[in-house]
Amino acid sequence: MWLLPVFSPLSRFALRVFYRLGVTGERVPQRGPVLLVANHPNSLLDPAAVVAVAGRPVRFLAKAPLFSHGAVGWLVRGSGAIPVYRRQDGPAAAGANDDTFRAVQDALAAGAAVGIFPEGISHTSPALAPLKTGAARIALGAAARTGGAFPVVPVGLVFRDKEAFRSEGMAVVGEPVAWDDLAARGEGDRGAVQELTARIAEALERVTINLERWEDAPLLETAEAIYSVEIGADPVPAARVRRMREAAAALARLRQDERGPWRSLAREVAGHARALRVLGMTPEQLKGGNRTALAAGWLARQAAFFALGVPVAALGTVIFFIPYRLTRPAAGLTHATPDMRATTKLLIGSVLHLLWIAALAALVGWRFGPLAGLAALLALPAMGIVTLHVRDRWRRATGEARRFILRARRRATIEELRTRQRELAARLHAITTVAR
Repeated sequence: MWLLPVFSPLSRFALRVFYRLGVTGERVPQRGPVLLVANHPNSLLDPAAVVAVAGRPVRFLAKAPLFSHGAVGWLVRGSGAIPVYRRQDGPAAAGANDDTFRAVQDALAAGAAVGIFPEGISHTSPALAPLKTGAARIALGAAARTGGAFPVVPVGLVFRDKEAFRSEGMAVVGEPVAWDDLAARGEGDRGAVQELTARIAEALERVTINLERWEDAPLLETAEAIYSVEIGADPVPAARVRRMREAAAALARLRQDERGPWRSLAREVAGHARALRVLGMTPEQLKGGNRTALAAGWLARQAAFFALGVPVAALGTVIFFIPYRLTRPAAGLTHATPDMRATTKLLIGSVLHLLWIAALAALVGWRFGPLAGLAALLALPAMGIVTLHVRDRWRRATGEARRFILRARRRATIEELRTRQRELAARLHAITTVAR
């Protein structure tokens, strides 16, 4: 378990490099036994996301074949994971899982945090898969040794485009599951197991977005953004996830009425989204106005930042161009399944960049001496992080400058879109109220 003590900071660092990851919701208890239950859309990056959220060491249950997997087995073993055996893993699987349950219950009794993905599989479906009973059995079995119910905390992992580098990700920590009334019944009580499994499923549904089909995602995102900015809604990310979930449920109910008004509204929302994409705007940015005094101050701040940051980022882009460009084709050679692609990209990209840094530091050390090589070894990773930060800020700044010019030069078009957006918000409010 050599990796376990440093897994949390490493996970947080890796996830924030690969994604623009946000964390919202409740706080995970920092002491005592905790069972963290999460959805599983993204293979081995999901444990890293849960650990980043927890802020404390977490031991995970992982399917047994991963322990002998050539590429990732060393990581799984080093992180202190506990093997879970499936039927397809051989005839001894059932007996081996008895040992698994005892090991997990021992860890919880010792005050550890344990992570589990109750769906039992990593998948690319737009909604939660039916939950297995393992999480409930573990909790009920451990309750006798921990003195009763302990926190069972749901974690929802939501990714805008989970395979894309620097795309948006969100980890939502929900309220602990209430199960004090079940704790004394034990894991042998089938009714208690089924009831706790249902409560865990309900808790996970509250922190995830469950769609009927992936094609609904852009429509619902635009509809939620229009509603939020025009009607007024809680801007906290956890509240946004809740609204997206409610919108998905409302859409599913509305689809049952084939002749309902939602179809024409959906087409108009989609058309509004296309118009905004052409302008490079979101509903919130469309509503915002130009303020010359604020713009002048904003421009001064950006100029000061980029005067210092751009030279460093330009040098970093040149230095890391080769490993960055090699990562995608190298990951493609693995023919990873959709749920493994982000994990593969992160692992291969990390190895390529670390080897590149080591090679450059060695070259500097050979040419200018050991101290210069050591300085390069320390400076190059920092340069890479600064480069990412500057490039993200440059993308945001150029986008805002472009929108400022558009608002000034195409006032009639912008005002027409604003009027349409207000009308769409009113219709969304009316139709979702009926759908409830």
